[in-house]
Amino acid sequence: MGMLEQFLPAFLEEVVGDRFGRYSKYIIQDRAIPDVRDGLKPVQRRILYAMYDAGNTPDKPYRKSAKTVGDVMGNYHPHGDSSIYDGMVRMAQPWKIAHTLVDGHGNWGSMDDDPPAAMRYTEARLSAIALELLRDIDKRTVPFKDNFDNTTKEPVVLPARYPNLLVNGVSGISAGFATEIPTHNLREIIDACTALMDNPEMTTAELMTIVRGPDLPTGGIIMGEEGIREAYETGKGKMYIRSKTAIEEMRGGKQQIVITEIPYQIVKSKLVNAIDNLRLEKKVEGIAEVRDESGRNGLRIVVELKKDADAEGILAFLLKKTDLQVAYSFNMVAIVNKAPQQLGLKAILSAYIAHQVEVVTHRTQYDLEKAEDRAHVLEGLVKALNLLDAVIETIKASKNRQDAQNNLVAKFGFSERQADAILTLQLYRLTNLEINSLEKEHAETMKKISQLRAILASPKKLHGVIKDELGEIRGKYGIDRRSVIQGEVEELKVNLEVTVPAEEVIVTLSRQGYVKRTSQLSFTRSGGDLGSSGVKEGDVIRWSLQLNTLDSLLLFTQKGQYYLLPVHQIPEFKWKDTGTAIVNVLPLSKDDRLVGVVPVKPGEWAQAAEQGEDGPALVFVLRRGQVKRTLLAEYATSRSTAIAACKVADGDEIRTVYRSEQPQELVLVTEQGMSIRIQEGEVSLQGRVAGGVRGIALKEGDYVTDGLPVSGDEGEILVLSDYGFAKRTLLFDYPQQGRGGKGIQTFEFKEGKRVRPNGTRLIAAYHVKEAIEIGALTASGAFAAFHSDDAPLEDRRAHGKAVVATDRNDLLVESFKKPLQG
Repeated sequence: MGMLEQFLPAFLEEVVGDRFGRYSKYIIQDRAIPDVRDGLKPVQRRILYAMYDAGNTPDKPYRKSAKTVGDVMGNYHPHGDSSIYDGMVRMAQPWKIAHTLVDGHGNWGSMDDDPPAAMRYTEARLSAIALELLRDIDKRTVPFKDNFDNTTKEPVVLPARYPNLLVNGVSGISAGFATEIPTHNLREIIDACTALMDNPEMTTAELMTIVRGPDLPTGGIIMGEEGIREAYETGKGKMYIRSKTAIEEMRGGKQQIVITEIPYQIVKSKLVNAIDNLRLEKKVEGIAEVRDESGRNGLRIVVELKKDADAEGILAFLLKKTDLQVAYSFNMVAIVNKAPQQLGLKAILSAYIAHQVEVVTHRTQYDLEKAEDRAHVLEGLVKALNLLDAVIETIKASKNRQDAQNNLVAKFGFSERQADAILTLQLYRLTNLEINSLEKEHAETMKKISQLRAILASPKKLHGVIKDELGEIRGKYGIDRRSVIQGEVEELKVNLEVTVPAEEVIVTLSRQGYVKRTSQLSFTRSGGDLGSSGVKEGDVIRWSLQLNTLDSLLLFTQKGQYYLLPVHQIPEFKWKDTGTAIVNVLPLSKDDRLVGVVPVKPGEWAQAAEQGEDGPALVFVLRRGQVKRTLLAEYATSRSTAIAACKVADGDEIRTVYRSEQPQELVLVTEQGMSIRIQEGEVSLQGRVAGGVRGIALKEGDYVTDGLPVSGDEGEILVLSDYGFAKRTLLFDYPQQGRGGKGIQTFEFKEGKRVRPNGTRLIAAYHVKEAIEIGALTASGAFAAFHSDDAPLEDRRAHGKAVVATDRNDLLVESFKKPLQG
């Protein structure tokens, strides 16, 4: 046979699939996922059994950890020593598991994630409660299997006399599976086991009256009863763990936040650094110092605050931005009948009870065999003592031990086991006292046999034994609950004042869409002139507002969208700088432009909502004569994306938006020189996305150019035409009219060959109470400015006066106050 004929063809997919399948099966069953019965991964089980087998128990002195690791690696666990020592370390750390299974002596690490000392330096022994996991293991209670080299036996599972999987929890990742089971309170879990044995039909909801939720070794506040219920029903769920904190008063009116319990599995040193980094990076205002004062008296982290700092607000911010509060996801996966399963609370407890029934049954059978054997021996001894002289004669007449045994069996009817016991009987047992004690022992043994047989015959009595033994463990090792369960998940609301220092600033927006925030210091150093702000060539400042960093701006576009822009999010520049394009700050579309800016102070949303229909409103004026009034509270948002502000029809656009504290009056001015003065109250309140009502009836080809809020009769209405002609007319000359009418004339256009024309349309209107400077732009971008006093005070039908020189091929298209003061 040739060399090639000895090989069979194989497909790579099949070979790799088969090998990976074997590997996956191994790491799921024998490395990362715990057994549902004892709650232990194989390495943990092997460590505990090796320590027990070596007599490294709580009543003996500590032994070097290296010796235990060597025993485990040499006899049971053919892997690296680091994986064994890591498993041993976790079982010795009281902040990782509820009841430590290894009693460590020396440096076993810390909550700051400090590594433990090397195994050659540390010492360990089994903890007292670990013996409860191993109790009765020598009574054939659990199956054993050959170790990796067939030189010894190891347990497949431990007897686990308390529900360790839930009590100590587990965390692990394997191929395609992960498990995350939190720790629970020993007393509660044992009480739930007892209740479930009494009533196997109990629901998860009924079990949750006993086990309200996890109980973590690090304490803390657990929130989210719904998530816990879901986890207990399905094996998957989510809860939130919050640190235990308190706000303490200090001398000098200062306060400090003291943290005494932190969430489970959070590294304390990293948490302290994270809080301190927020202070250093100035992401939160008001923290003076962060100290870790933990010591012998327990955990204590102190966040010292500056005077007048908002302690509640800072605490809410820290809970939201650091691991002072974390989300914990249940994923309760364990090995059941050699396969991983996702289990709820009842399923885990039921599997544990079934395991205990097996353990106690096997132990009882073992004890029964031992008792029956002892009773049989005692019967022989008592019988022999009653025939003592004849028995002695028979033994004396025998040739040797074997002959004596045979003679006893043949002559008196003893069994070989009884004959052997008689031959090993010591002479002092022949005393009268000993004879009585043997008879007494026989009676007690027979009583014990009947008890053991009764247990095996009655499931109720078997459950009673399990409950009694669980009750003993509960009384001996039970501790008070450490974590507080809170039903509702508390929403964290962070005040802006906590994260943003309050500062008076100036915000400018230019016509070409450049925005900047400037400190008062920079503004003052640059001369303190609002009109001298830096802009690109050919650009002008459209809005200039004096605000606080805690304020927000509502920016409205001509297509009916609006954006929320917190002032502190506007990039800061010097007064002479150009700023940044608005598209870098907001997702503003290219074919849209801003037409209105409304500042909102912190707390105004809530205040406006409380006021209801008496609260402030926003008034929208549209090009086709529609007017809409909507409560400011309707525009409350935290989103930074575009939101619908007003329904705008095709071909229409918003001309202006302004804020009205209470209904006043509104003057609408059209391009063809018409105007109407109406009561704002006539415009009924509408929803945010409504389209408004008719404010003025327009002639064909005419459009609204502006809407002006007015009150009383003080001041004048100034109008400006595209030819640069302007005039002022007393507000008194504009009588109030009903909404939706045609209105009255406010400007007369001059027509004719011999007459100098004064314009083709009005491009702006202003309500002037005191002198202002007005800027105007031509179609080509040329800028000109004039004073309101330059416009003559005339009647409504006047022609006005040229205040801006214009070229007939480059007319005015836009106008605004220079600069608008807010």
